[in-house]
Amino acid sequence: MTAPRADTPRATTPRKVFGRLSLPERNYVADALRTETVGGVLLLVAAVAALLWANIPVLRDSYENVSHFHLGPEALGLNLSIAHWAADGLLAVFFFVAGIELKRELVAGDLKDPRAAALPVVAALCGMAVPALVYVLTNLTGGGAMDGWAVPTATDIAFALAVLAVIGTSLPSALRAFLLTLAVVDDLFAILIIAVFFTDGIDFAALGGAAVGLGVFWLLLRTGVRGWYVYVPLALVIWALMYNSGVHATIAGVAMGLMLRCATREGEEHSPGERIEHLVRPLSAGLAVPLFALFSAGVSISGGALSDVFTRPETLGVVLGLVVGKTVGIFCGTWLTVRFTRASLSEDLAWADVFAVASLAGIGFTVSLLIGELAFDGDAALTDEVKAAVLMGSLIAAVLATVLLKVRNAKYRRICEAEERDEDLDGIPDIYEDDDPAYHLRMADIHERKAAEHRRLAVEKAAARHGLAEVAGEAGEEGDRPA
Repeated sequence: MTAPRADTPRATTPRKVFGRLSLPERNYVADALRTETVGGVLLLVAAVAALLWANIPVLRDSYENVSHFHLGPEALGLNLSIAHWAADGLLAVFFFVAGIELKRELVAGDLKDPRAAALPVVAALCGMAVPALVYVLTNLTGGGAMDGWAVPTATDIAFALAVLAVIGTSLPSALRAFLLTLAVVDDLFAILIIAVFFTDGIDFAALGGAAVGLGVFWLLLRTGVRGWYVYVPLALVIWALMYNSGVHATIAGVAMGLMLRCATREGEEHSPGERIEHLVRPLSAGLAVPLFALFSAGVSISGGALSDVFTRPETLGVVLGLVVGKTVGIFCGTWLTVRFTRASLSEDLAWADVFAVASLAGIGFTVSLLIGELAFDGDAALTDEVKAAVLMGSLIAAVLATVLLKVRNAKYRRICEAEERDEDLDGIPDIYEDDDPAYHLRMADIHERKAAEHRRLAVEKAAARHGLAEVAGEAGEEGDRPA
């Protein structure tokens, strides 16, 4: 027998997409999604409260008065309305968390491996390009304004996960992780869109001050300085300078998030970035984003306004971009990536599942509302109509995703049960221990104890049945005796 040549290509196992996550990644995703789901429910509550507050006649004026109430130091250029503070201030916290998530994905998550990163990146890019194209085509044919092309490009992960919390939690962890990673990449490109296309004049002195502040922030992190009392005041100064520079202030949040170290070192269970994210995420999901929704989603809704959503090109373009553009873009981007990287879909899933998740990504709320305000700044009526279109498009996408996911819910439940099964009760799902000999020895011991118990019960039942048979026989003999 001749030895194989050294240059003979070795057979490689085709890479699976949406396959089982590693255990650390699964635990991280589960923790992140748990917080985002709670935040999503609060976001829904805030959006409904805003709509009621803005549409009940006796409360409508108070909503306007509170939203436009100004506070803050005028000398520092920060005398802003409540709604403005929510959009530029609180959302900086949201984007700070998004920056940490992105950094973690780049150094320790799916985006670390270029092959694995290609899928969510290409899907996110297609999921932003196609909705923008749908908006442009709709407004070209209808003679509308092109300013809102970026409105339907964003996905709201908190809102999407709130929908998942309502319709069921059996979606496989790989699909949930894909949705989370997709939204993180989506947020990054949304920030780039805001920075490039929605920055008018730039105050270079303030921008330079913000850059110096970010440099100090980076040096403090690298030298190991600790203490919130150092970083929080510095972060506020950076944010204020960024706001006054003319660049959208949320850029400061994502920049500081990207500077945190998200790779663990020897002796560390969690990196500093993960620890800070764990502390700040509840503030972002539970307070910052719901308050932004409360002061951004309050638009007047009437039968005429809802019908205008489907007749005006700007608003129709937003609805079609979210419902059709997002779904088609993400699905086609995913399919093309899998097709040209010669990967294969996990055997547990079908392309219908990818289509359902793509339709769920059509829920664009927080960032879409923000971009809508920036795109039509100065036209209050059109801004409100675009906000109504965002709400309507997100609602339609949520209903569509609910129907599609419910059709496959039984299949998802079986996959989820297999992922969660822990028969040896060691806290680790059995599916992750299949290659561990110690696991199989534990299971053999468990089954041997069960077998011994069943043998004991079998002996007892057989003895009891034999005793009953003897009693029945004796009773028959007594009955046969003559009177």
